[in-house]
Amino acid sequence: MLDEIVTTFLETMKIILIITLLMIIIEFLELKFENKIREKITRKPVNQFVIASLLGSIPGCVDSFFIVSLYVHGLVGFGALAAVMLSTAGDDAFIMLAMIPETALLIFAISVILGIVGGFFADKIAKAIKLKTCQPCEIEIHEKELDFKHFLKEHVFGHVLKKHIPKLFLWIFFTMLAIGFLVENFNLEPIVTSLPVFLLIVFAALIGIIPESGPHLFFLLLFSKGFIPFSVLLVNTISQDGHGLLPLLSYSVKDTIYVQIFTTLFALAVGIVLFSIGV
Repeated sequence: MLDEIVTTFLETMKIILIITLLMIIIEFLELKFENKIREKITRKPVNQFVIASLLGSIPGCVDSFFIVSLYVHGLVGFGALAAVMLSTAGDDAFIMLAMIPETALLIFAISVILGIVGGFFADKIAKAIKLKTCQPCEIEIHEKELDFKHFLKEHVFGHVLKKHIPKLFLWIFFTMLAIGFLVENFNLEPIVTSLPVFLLIVFAALIGIIPESGPHLFFLLLFSKGFIPFSVLLVNTISQDGHGLLPLLSYSVKDTIYVQIFTTLFALAVGIVLFSIGV
């Protein structure tokens, strides 16, 4: 048990260091180039969907952290957030490239397209139902020229390190610890392999809700052994987001639930279409 706690702590620290660096970079860029960033990135929502989807297709969770950081700073909308979560495969992408390279590239390409489409629909739905999503962090800027000491004291320490990082660390650490315990103590493979394909698709989409890469390796291994069809692996890939969504938990649980509901339902819809055509 102690080994699991230490391992989880070290993994959490790695994620926290990446997130902290990205948050500081985004904080600086927003303060220094706020008008230019808003003009270039947020001028057209479709640009957000395309950029977010392409970034999400890059292996690892760093790019999804980046979009989440932009989102909580109010620089991209809910559609971009949904797009990156649909297209990202998290750390599983590295293993997919090693085990099933040709299939992995195909999945990445499909995920980008689905991310763009999903981002478009997510944005339309959010506007139609007047969804109140995450608002920009409020922090006063008194000077026109960014002062380095002021930036370190007020923004890096007072805002990023003091306000957000402690909560973020707790969310990630305890979530990963709980997930590790479940994966370690419950053998789900015999149950999954005995299910009909349609139920496997539903299960793959629901498992995607778990904000961790580990559980999704289960589907990758089953596919590599020929136990499940391509549709199940694809549904699980677009439903899951690795660690990508964890940073949002410290800002807004509500927004996290919204995007999880959307990506899960979207993945299910894709799975139903694939099942109906026999893929």
